[in-house]
Amino acid sequence: MSKVLVIGCGGVASVAIQKCCQVSEVFTELCIASRTKSKCDALAAKLAPITKTKVTTAQVDADKVEELIALIKSYQPDLVMNIALPYQDLTIMDACLACGVNYMDTANYEPEDTDDPEWRAIYEKRCKEEGFSAYFDYSWQWAYRKKFEEAGLTALLGCGFDPGVTQAYCAYAAKHEFDTIDTVDILDCNGGDHGYAFATNFNPEINLREVSAPGSYWENGHWVEIPAMSIKREYNFDQVGEKDMYLLHHEEIESLAKNLPGVRRIRFFMTFGQSYLDHMRCLEDVGMLSTTPIQYNGQEIVPIQFLKALLPDPASLGPRTKGKTNIGCIFTGTKDGKPKTYYIYNVCDHQECYREVGSQAISYTTGVPAMCGALMMLTGKWTKPGVYTVEEFDPDPFLDALDRYGLPRSENRAPALVD
Repeated sequence: MSKVLVIGCGGVASVAIQKCCQVSEVFTELCIASRTKSKCDALAAKLAPITKTKVTTAQVDADKVEELIALIKSYQPDLVMNIALPYQDLTIMDACLACGVNYMDTANYEPEDTDDPEWRAIYEKRCKEEGFSAYFDYSWQWAYRKKFEEAGLTALLGCGFDPGVTQAYCAYAAKHEFDTIDTVDILDCNGGDHGYAFATNFNPEINLREVSAPGSYWENGHWVEIPAMSIKREYNFDQVGEKDMYLLHHEEIESLAKNLPGVRRIRFFMTFGQSYLDHMRCLEDVGMLSTTPIQYNGQEIVPIQFLKALLPDPASLGPRTKGKTNIGCIFTGTKDGKPKTYYIYNVCDHQECYREVGSQAISYTTGVPAMCGALMMLTGKWTKPGVYTVEEFDPDPFLDALDRYGLPRSENRAPALVD
């Protein structure tokens, strides 16, 4: 029925690819491409005996538009799934436009080099105008709207769990549960234990940059920015238990603030253990989270990239991680003129994920929604020219697919609220 090109072969991409191959009637042909072709070949060999999907592989440098264009023209896919790094979103979008192919990704654009003068000037202007200073935001990709509209192509942004499923939860709540939504609290809890004193559950560069940045939230029509990790709450998560969580800036707040009219406040919280925070603060204090190149023994190195090389590969955490994740949204608002609260969430077990696809739950909870988003696009349920985030589409078929393919929803109609 369809040909799909997947760019990336890391932990999340591996999950998404395996889940695509479970739906061979839609994903009839699939090409896995990354800078390291041997990883693609190994995954293709693993899948060959167990799927009807025809899987091929290719080598590509996703930083180079001309290489991407050559690959896309050669393979002629119906959809490009960008499951590489957020640094590469724009080059892949450029290639899709040049080749007339639909596009999707799992995280919004951010630059690899935050010291680039051209980018820095635009970034500092945005900080003043918008009121938050995180390096990642949707403005760069939203600027492609007219181009995709004129080309008759769909670009789906941020179709992981958060962003992604959390936005579908918001669209679902607005469609079925509320007449008006007053507040949204997005809670991301990882109750897993991998046994290391310090490791990150996804790409260390992205993870540590995100966590160490100032926090921010949307309230009464504007951004409120706070020092990193300065707002802490405790919450008792279903099947996980009591956890400390901290307010972070997160990308879906930016799109939800535009697409949920009338919402008064949107916040994002993520759980962290004390050991993780102590290590991160120490590394930040000594400059290891810096993206600014330094000279060492006659060579130029980027401190956070060097740190990444020292830390455990997130893809290696699967066999040793135990416990569960719990990610969802708590809403307050009104229905039929009466106050209402509602909590929709998913609980995912690390060991069950590993048994199914050889991955821990962090990669699983991003890879499965990526497949389900692609499924929506390929079956015509989510197609309209332009650039969109998940909450701008009908949430019902997407959440039904998540229920079916490994991330079923749970609901609580009298949840404890976050103060």
